[in-house]
Amino acid sequence: MLSPDDKMLGKLDPFYRPSVSKRKTSAEIISEARNALRTVRTQRPFTPQEAQRKLFGPASSRTSENRPPSSFSLHASSFESSDSRPISGARLSPLELKPKVPASPTREEDSCFSFPKPPVDSAKIRRISSARARLFRAASQGALLPDRSRPPSDSKKTVESKETVMMGDSVVKINGIYLTKSNAICHLKSHPLQLTYDGGFGEIKEQEMFKGTTSLPSHLKSGGDQGKRHARASSRPSSSDLSRLQTKAVPKADLQEKDAEIEVDEVFWNTRIVPILRELEKEENIETVCAACTQLHHALEEGNMLGNKFKRRSILLKTLCKLVDVGSDLLSLKLAKIILALKVSRKNLLNVCKLIFKISRNEKNDSLIQNDSILESLLEVLRSEDLQTNMEAFLYCMGSIKFISGNPGFLNEMISKDAVEILINLINQINENTEKCGTCLPNSGHLLVQVTATLRNLVDSPLVRTKFLSISALPQLCTAMEQYMGDKDVCTNIARIFSKLTSYRDCCAALASYSRCYALFLNLINKYQKKQDLVVRVVFILGNLTAKNNQAREQFSKEKGSIQTLLSLFQTFHQLDLHSQKPLGQRGEQHRAQRPPSEAEDVLIKLTRVLANIAIHPGVGPVLAANPGIVGLLLTTLEYKSLDDCEELVINATATINNLSYYQVKNSIIQDKKLYIAELLLKLLVSNNMDGILEAVRVFGNLSQDRDVCDFIVQNNVHRFMMALLDAQHQDICFSACGVLLNLTVDKDKRVILKEGGGIKKLVDCLRDFGPTDWQLACLVCKTLWNFSENITNASSCFGNEDTNTLLLLLSSFLDEELALDGSFDPDLKNYHKLHWETEFKPVAQQLLNRIQRHHTFLEPLPLPSF
Repeated sequence: MLSPDDKMLGKLDPFYRPSVSKRKTSAEIISEARNALRTVRTQRPFTPQEAQRKLFGPASSRTSENRPPSSFSLHASSFESSDSRPISGARLSPLELKPKVPASPTREEDSCFSFPKPPVDSAKIRRISSARARLFRAASQGALLPDRSRPPSDSKKTVESKETVMMGDSVVKINGIYLTKSNAICHLKSHPLQLTYDGGFGEIKEQEMFKGTTSLPSHLKSGGDQGKRHARASSRPSSSDLSRLQTKAVPKADLQEKDAEIEVDEVFWNTRIVPILRELEKEENIETVCAACTQLHHALEEGNMLGNKFKRRSILLKTLCKLVDVGSDLLSLKLAKIILALKVSRKNLLNVCKLIFKISRNEKNDSLIQNDSILESLLEVLRSEDLQTNMEAFLYCMGSIKFISGNPGFLNEMISKDAVEILINLINQINENTEKCGTCLPNSGHLLVQVTATLRNLVDSPLVRTKFLSISALPQLCTAMEQYMGDKDVCTNIARIFSKLTSYRDCCAALASYSRCYALFLNLINKYQKKQDLVVRVVFILGNLTAKNNQAREQFSKEKGSIQTLLSLFQTFHQLDLHSQKPLGQRGEQHRAQRPPSEAEDVLIKLTRVLANIAIHPGVGPVLAANPGIVGLLLTTLEYKSLDDCEELVINATATINNLSYYQVKNSIIQDKKLYIAELLLKLLVSNNMDGILEAVRVFGNLSQDRDVCDFIVQNNVHRFMMALLDAQHQDICFSACGVLLNLTVDKDKRVILKEGGGIKKLVDCLRDFGPTDWQLACLVCKTLWNFSENITNASSCFGNEDTNTLLLLLSSFLDEELALDGSFDPDLKNYHKLHWETEFKPVAQQLLNRIQRHHTFLEPLPLPSF
């Protein structure tokens, strides 16, 4: 019969029970090892650094025939001196020519315009080149030539000139300014230019005449130019046209000011740029040429001559590209920086990106790249150039950025220059283009491999992770993974990014909140089930997502085929692991030494972690416990694997069984095989591995709620082992061992075992040593002593005199709130300790103290214990 005080305790709690407190702080503060259901930790999969810098490493799924080369030859001849815009491909309809009948000039017009006479020498006409004739014909028709030349075709060559001359009615147009013949002559005298035709580049180029000329070219002086005659016959401006020109003309003062600006421009070119170009053409030594390149870049920047609007770019490009053949990495970087600053396009952009790529392949050149700020130029290419037009150039540009991103010295520069934002925006563009076209664009997968590999190198930085969250980068990466599911390299790189990010709480929560990621990861596992390097990372990510987030556990388990996918993966790598095992006789002493897990073992380690984590959810745990495939593979793992073979796998499998054994459901396979599981755990108890022992004791704590398992424990002297563990001076081990003893004392026949081996004294010592800092353990000790003393008649005969006196003093002290919560522990834990002291320890300790006091006749004075 229980006394009224005894009945107040009600039904004895099992060792592991659901926590009554839902306060988040308890899970964050107290070790997870104390909880009934525990998550499992593991190490992130290791990614070795590639020995050589290439676009695609040795582990790439791409064959050499299906990927762009990392090695290639590049010479000056690879570049085009004329960086022309591409032909649009649209056929233009010809302009309708409507000759106007020249009006009779008035006297005022006669005084302003002098009409040239017809040519008298036909030989002069034949000496004029066809290109020059086309130039004057176009000018006479009033056509404004474009700023940039068009690529030559087989049938026609487009010509361009900085100086456009309109000869009709003796009106000359130079740089967009209409001048009379006399003014034009004066202007050309002050700025002598020679127009030369370069058939190789398909354009009319202008060159400074360094040897000054003071006379106007003969074809402009004489009235015998065939182009003039044609202009006068076909498109001579009418009086109304002239009136329009006059209204558009600027005042004389403004005209002189415009001429002054041109003069300054010419002076700057002749005095600052031309001497440097001559210096570059000498090619005396590398140091001199490199210094000249630096000087040229500064001069062009000062003269506002960078970009693609400067009409003498072709002269600069021709000079710079010739120097590529010198073969100096330092010089090539300086050349590349200027060429990129000139905003080249198409073939030249591709070649300059290849040039930088070749140099960046050598790790020794990283300092050169950093000193010349090449990274900024590369990022500008990604920021400003068109993706679809320059896909291959972007590929080699990103290859260079990927190489230097592996150097920690570039990290701060990349962050400060918004590299993360640029790369995520690039991924967004690729996603949008793919979605718009309905298929992956050529080379876009190759480019994504470089982009994601670069981001993988950067995400170790806290600043980069903050940027990832602020710009919502994770959904973009998921979309790219979804669209490029068939590209294993892309998926592997993104999985590497996620495996790093989800190791941090904020990033893990952000990815877990993206509901589409769970189906995406399951699809990856199903598609690449035997690709260990990808699967192991995906499973590791799932383990991180489900470690702290109960909603993530629920969302994952609700995905169609989620449990079946995990089971199939378990079976696949279990078979691979079995086939790789050597027979026991062939393992030798070397096998006993600790070794890193094999690839198959690593997947199984991560997979059992996912199973242990999702089993915490009350809707998932019972389902897993009733799954014969899952439980069977877990038990098989314990059968053929020892702690010496693979410690982490054995411990993870045991932890998963512990979580599943928590659920006391009728169709549980764990409950059906409880005795067999208890037998398997014996080899862990007798090992020298403390982590293995702790996991085995935890499972016994759950299983010992069953009478048959309690009988097994006594029959195999496991209880003696549990009492010995009370001396371990390890709180978690003492807690678990005390839990097993608590469940044993529920059976009256087994309470006597506590007196064997000094069990009572060990429990009292645990209460004294750990009580002030661990009220959960103190509560378990009091419950065990309560069960043991159910039929007490005399406290001294039940516990012994010494232990009785110690108990009375300890309980009295611990029940004094001021003494019990005197701040001897971390102040941050005070509320938590007070909660467990009030709700768990105090009710049981008070009842135990009352029982001992009622059945104790003499209290020997003892000094108060010091805590």
